[in-house]
Amino acid sequence: VQLQASGGGLAQAGGSLRLSCAASGGTFSTYVMAWFRQAPGKEREFVAAIGLDGGGIYYSNSVEGRFIISRDNAKNTVYLQMDSLKPEDTAVYYCATRYGVSPSDRTYEYPYWGQGTLVTVSS
Repeated sequence: VQLQASGGGLAQAGGSLRLSCAASGGTFSTYVMAWFRQAPGKEREFVAAIGLDGGGIYYSNSVEGRFIISRDNAKNTVYLQMDSLKPEDTAVYYCATRYGVSPSDRTYEYPYWGQGTLVTVSS
């Protein structure tokens, strides 16, 4: 499975960005998808996850109410709509996937990772 993340960039606080992650090399509808992020000097942390058919969505407390994860199985793509951005959202954002039914917030449960896309939020 190969993942290609895109859509990062520079945004002002309060602004929005939309990340995309395109998957190839397998049957997308059998993957659980997730987004993680890693800020400079910090460990990688969970952001959001989504189940096979778009259900089973959950978010970290730090982004709940501001970010929305979604997927389009026809396009083999998962999205992360990020609104009301804050400077503390600045990080490299990674998409990740695993076969299975249940989404997870644990990095070690995802064997496949994209290359990351940088999001910078200025105050």
